[in-house]
Parts: sequence; C-alpha cells; structure tokens
Amino acid sequence: MPIRYIPYDKVPVKGQAILGNITRSQRLLSYKGNNKVHERILRGIPYYELKELEQVGEESENIVIRGECLSACAYLKEQGIKIDLVYIDPPFASGADYAKKVYIRKNPKLADNLKKVEEKMEMEELVAFEEKMYGDIWSKEDYLNWMYENLMAIKEVMSDTASIYVHLDWHIGHYVKILMDEVFGEENFRNEITWRREVARGMKTHSEFYSKNADSIFIYTKQHNAIWNGSKTKKLYSKEEAKANFYEDEQGFYSTSHIGTYTNESLREFYKQNRLHTTKGGKIFIDEDGVVKTTKGTIRLKYYLEQENGHYFKMSSVDNIWEDIRGIAMAGESERVDYATQKPEALLERIIKASSNEGMVVADLFGGSGVTAKVANDLGRRFVHCDIGINSIQTVRDRLKEAGADFKILEVQDGLNLFRNPIQTMDKLATLIDGLNTQKPEGISSFWFGTIVNSKYGTMPVYIPDLRDSTKKVLDIVAINEIVNKEIYNFDNFNGEIKKVIVYYVDIVDVVEIKKFIKENNQTLIEIELRDLKQVLDFVVVDDRVDFTLNENGVLYEVEIDSFYSDRLKQKIDEYNSKQALKAKANYISISEDGLELIEYLSLDCTNVSGVWQSDSEIKIDKNGFVSIDSTKTKEFWNGRISANRKPKRLKIRNIAGDEMIEDILD
Repeated sequence: MPIRYIPYDKVPVKGQAILGNITRSQRLLSYKGNNKVHERILRGIPYYELKELEQVGEESENIVIRGECLSACAYLKEQGIKIDLVYIDPPFASGADYAKKVYIRKNPKLADNLKKVEEKMEMEELVAFEEKMYGDIWSKEDYLNWMYENLMAIKEVMSDTASIYVHLDWHIGHYVKILMDEVFGEENFRNEITWRREVARGMKTHSEFYSKNADSIFIYTKQHNAIWNGSKTKKLYSKEEAKANFYEDEQGFYSTSHIGTYTNESLREFYKQNRLHTTKGGKIFIDEDGVVKTTKGTIRLKYYLEQENGHYFKMSSVDNIWEDIRGIAMAGESERVDYATQKPEALLERIIKASSNEGMVVADLFGGSGVTAKVANDLGRRFVHCDIGINSIQTVRDRLKEAGADFKILEVQDGLNLFRNPIQTMDKLATLIDGLNTQKPEGISSFWFGTIVNSKYGTMPVYIPDLRDSTKKVLDIVAINEIVNKEIYNFDNFNGEIKKVIVYYVDIVDVVEIKKFIKENNQTLIEIELRDLKQVLDFVVVDDRVDFTLNENGVLYEVEIDSFYSDRLKQKIDEYNSKQALKAKANYISISEDGLELIEYLSLDCTNVSGVWQSDSEIKIDKNGFVSIDSTKTKEFWNGRISANRKPKRLKIRNIAGDEMIEDILD
C-alpha cells in the first residue's frame, strides 16, 4: 500500500466541454439496479518510498525515476520540488505495440580473428530479434481516466510560471485537449503546435484519404504569467531562392528589409554601412542638422542573409506549424539510440529555450529515450526523467553519463517486482499462473485476463489488474464493487456453469472489509476468491548467471568473464529460431557455449558492498561490437574483460535485452 495519499489541492477548472463518460479521480460507488450514487471516493496521489539505486557523477538535483508518473509527482510534491517546464510524450492510445530491436553482439573470444574496420557493419550483417517494449492498447475511457489523473498530479508540482507541452497525435489528442481545458482552464490554453515529422517526398498516399504525417503538441500554462522567451528559427534559402526573393547588391550579398523605429543616431550608423534603402528609389541623405532623410519613399533597413553550408538564411519567428525539424530517422547517427518512440533533440531544444531559463527544472514524466533530460542538461537546466520501463532508465542513464551529466537514479517501491516493463510483466504472468489460458471462451469479456479450468469449478474467469494503470493496482470497495455488482452478472447466460472467479490484486485496502463487502453484496452463487499478485510477481524477475575470474594485472584489477547464461534470452532465441524454420530462407541465431555475445554492459563498483551503486569502471558494447569505456567511444572490440585501478566489490552485467544482475566479488 502507499504510505499515504497526497490530496489534490485544487479542484479542476471546469471547461465548456466536459467528457461525461469518464469518472476521473473521483470514483463512483453504485449498485446494480440502483442509479443512486452511494459514495464518492477521491484518492489523491499515491506516495511510496523511493530507493536510490545509483549516483552518477557528483551530487546534484537532477533525478531519474523508475516508476509511474503519479508516484513521481507524489515524490516531487513531498520533497517540495517545483517543475518550471513539463514536456510529456505519453502513449497515444494508438493500438500499436512498440518493440525494441535486440542485437546479438560479437563474441569477444573471437576478437583476435575479427577485422577491425573504421566503418560500421552493414545492417544486414547484424543479427537481431525484437522484444516488446510496451503495448499502447487502451479503451478510450480507461485511457482518459488514466490521463486525467496524470494531468492533475502534474499540475500539482508545476510552478506558478510553468508551462506544459503534451505531445500526441490524431488518435486521442482532441479528447486530451478537452481534459486539459478542464484541468488547466481554457484561458490557459496557449497554442497547438502541428509538427510535420518527415518530408512528404516518397510517402505513400492512400487512395481515399491523405497521408498522416503530423503530431500535435498542446501548450498550456499554470497561470497567465508563464515564462516565455519567444522562439526564432533559421529559414534557409538556396542561391536561386535568395536571388528571386531578396535584394542583391553589387557585391552579391542578399538582403531583406524591415520597417522599424530607430533613433536618428542608429540610422546614421546604418547609412554609413550602406544598409538603408527606400521603397520608391529616392535618394537618402543627411541634412545639415544630421537628420537622415529621403527624397522619395520610405526609408527601410536592409537585413543581410547569412550563409551556412552553401545556403543563405535569416532568422524568423516560429509560428505553430513546425516543418523545419525532421523526425529522428533524419537525425545524425550519434543522436539515435534505437528507442522506438525517440524524438529529435532539435524539437526539445526549441521547447526548452522558449519556455524555461537556465537553472530551472525541466521534467519529462513519460521520459522514453531521455531526449528531454539530455537537452535540458546541455542547455544548463536541471531535469527530472521518469519512466516505468527499465529500458528507458538504462537508455537515459547511459545517454546522460556520456553527456557528462550528474544525477541520481531512484526506484519507486510500490510493491511491484516488475520485469522490463509492465506489458512484458503481464505477458510473463500468463506463463507463471498455473493453468491460466489467455484465450478466453466466447462470452468472457476483456475485463477478465483469462480463464483457469478446474475439475471442481470448471471454467474460472481470472481478473489481473492492468499494471500500466496505477488506478487498477489497489483493490478497494469501488474496484470490488464493479466485479460484484456488474461483471459477474454478465455470466447469467452461462446457465450456472461459472461457479467461481479469481481476483488478483497488488494492494488491498483491507482484506476483512473487502470480504465482508463481497458477502453482503454478492447476490449470485458465484464464489469470488482473492489472491495476492505480488506472490506471483516475485518470480517474474530471475537473474541471469555469470562465471568470472578476478585477476591482478600490475596496478589493475581485471575481471574476466568466463561464461554468461540467460534463460530468458535462450527462450526468446529458441522462439525466434522456431519461426525461422517455417520460412523458405531461414536466418537462425546461434549462440556460443560461453554466451558472451549476450552481454551489452558491464560495471564495477569498487566503493560500496551494498546499497547505492557506484560505477567506478564500466564498458558498453554497441550493436556493431565496438566498446565505450567509461562513456568514451572507441573502435575496439570487447576482449571479454573489465578492469579497475581499485579492487572491485561488485560486478553488474546488463544483457542485450536490458535485464541486469549484480554479483558480489568475494575475497
């Protein structure tokens, strides 16, 4: 259970358009056959303890949190931390599964036989399979309830001069816009940015409709006096465009003109620089009193175009149609981190510069690839990065360390022993619960996760809370009431064949109270059994195995990895190979006996024997097999070892799918 619920200080601002089909954080308790609302429950923000996992660099106020947005906001509010700019890129309710491509590394035991080339390998030479990162599959009502609670929590930790940018697309953006009107107030809506992600050339156009090539970014402020620095961008022109659209002088320079208010002193200076012209070809002169005048027309000031990489450009104010920032596919190789939902740094640079100042706190509470934190750090801002997925935390950790940032990594202690992310945890639960079949018989709704067939009870529907949605984790009176007074009545058409349902929970308000409620309100013959999901979740995360040898080599301590084994990856590779066997041209993945090609990252802690991790030496192997040593990239292949100048106390290994293990190094 949470330590406590932190109440929302303010009720939402009522906008003109209210979505009536979502319950928001005020959840209703009603009964079958009775339209009267008996009780209204307002939870607030659940506050859990946070455990510090690692300190990277020096002590600082920068934070990376593994956990949900709500839990992060509760922590920030409890600590009195105010956010000056929020950018979030939450799930789009698109119905899509997002996958991470997992690349098999080169085996370091064969390193001496590998040709060390400067250029990267061709992509077809890389052996890879895919791992699901998360499933963006929601019902509209569930998504909007979830998003409403997040927006309310985010508003609680925003400073009075803060802005929030919410990045969505056509799937759900217009509904969230209505929620934001309600939470922040219509008068605090500032703009809707339309970001055209890619150049249209070569895009396929559907026969009946137009191609979808834009996202929406909604901008709201906490109050009217928000930070706003304005925004300008470079408008590029070829020489032909410059010649057609601007003035060309004798030296071949191109200029545009501007009418403005200038002092006579500045006009005299511009006159000396030959930067004045008239609209009607009159002569410009300075009279005996030193006043700049013209014989005909209006005096205008020339703004010369500057040159960059063979193009001419001038600075222009940015409007709400952004076509000059390409998607991540067009970004440089050094920027891409192979993260499915990654956004380009230029996008966040524009937002952060416009709506924050140096030293302010910038937060991304659905942090993904960590682009917000990285750009905020580059621009001299403090940052808060939050995400529920371990791959996000690892990606941003490595990215920020390479950028020289100082930060600490915290993990929300909410009782969930999650796998890499909630969707993979849900998938693993299907294999860990004895007899569970997720292929439900006809008539069993999506409310139920699956069924278990028992000789005594027959078919038993099984409910498992959606681990993506924090509102589903606590089994309280409202949650059990939905089952007692709604869902089990849907089994009337089974003619008494369903005798029992199983309800799993992560947290429960009071077991005695819940069982009493079931006894008093269950008017059917169907038995309701409660089970603690945490007992199953304890088996979700199982460490890989490693054998290693510690050697002293002069002044260095060297850990040599003898073998590495991951049962999870073996199962995934076997699954991949079995699918390949059905193809005419199979491309099998083979792993050596020592398994070292399954390792992505190693770290040695020479400081602490337990608790917060201190990375005193680390190696990361990229998909091409090249290593970064303490965040410095090289063109060398890994040799199967990692060294430090002090005796290591612990070894951390991350496999290519993102699972991490820690081994003590004994004397």
